[in-house]
Amino acid sequence: MRTYGQRFDVNCSILFTERPLLERPAAARAAGFDAVEFWWPFTEPVPPDRAVDAFTGSLADAGVRLVALNFAGGDLAAGDRGLLSLPAGSAAFRDNIDVCVGIAARTGCGVLNALYGNRADGLPERQQEELAVENLALATAAAARAGATVVVEPLNSRDTPRAAITSSRRAAEVIAAVRAAGAGHIAMLADVYHLSRMGEDVAGTLARYAGDIAHVQVADTPGRGAPGTGTVDFEAVFRQLAGQGYEGWIGCEYQASDPADSSASFGWGRSCRVRESDDDV
Repeated sequence: MRTYGQRFDVNCSILFTERPLLERPAAARAAGFDAVEFWWPFTEPVPPDRAVDAFTGSLADAGVRLVALNFAGGDLAAGDRGLLSLPAGSAAFRDNIDVCVGIAARTGCGVLNALYGNRADGLPERQQEELAVENLALATAAAARAGATVVVEPLNSRDTPRAAITSSRRAAEVIAAVRAAGAGHIAMLADVYHLSRMGEDVAGTLARYAGDIAHVQVADTPGRGAPGTGTVDFEAVFRQLAGQGYEGWIGCEYQASDPADSSASFGWGRSCRVRESDDDV
């Protein structure tokens, strides 16, 4: 499979899970990558300082760059998909903002993913969005001080049936509402797996929102495996992104075919390897 000079990073919350979390940045480096991304890597929204130090230290020791990080999104294993639009999760999200942005400032991370959340039982959708916009405005103001952009990601309803944002259109509407409230530093995360799983025209979506996409993630459909294991024409995706002038990172956020050896899952594209010059970083 051909890629077009793009910069690829590894999501170390879904790959290299056969290793302890703090060993994953070094494993990614050993596999040929110089950048990584993570979902929220702690069990609580405000972890102890020593835990944050250990996490950022693991990145520095491995010599990899953190390019994307999720805000705390609740208990993902239990079905949570974000806190910021939920009355019961709003306070925890707000407590998490400074910690997450602080990590971005320390590491130079430029993208912070704010998972919107599931539909709130008994709460009208408009009220849920109003709370989300308020919290996203707070997050973007903090992120701006660290030179980072907050992104909103549409998920898919097959894997996450209660997710409130399941289309690029809805994500764009929320982003527009945040901007209308006077906030900047907000954009879209285009996860090709989620878009394809929802039956969206991936090429059309990437073109329609080209100016609003700050980060891209890849996994194939339907099994969320590496590119080339499913139905998505990733060479066409990479060619289109290059043609549109997309200069951001592309996160490898897929499930390894061999969960015991994530490093074996990167044969699909040699262009994802570490660049030879800092000029390409």
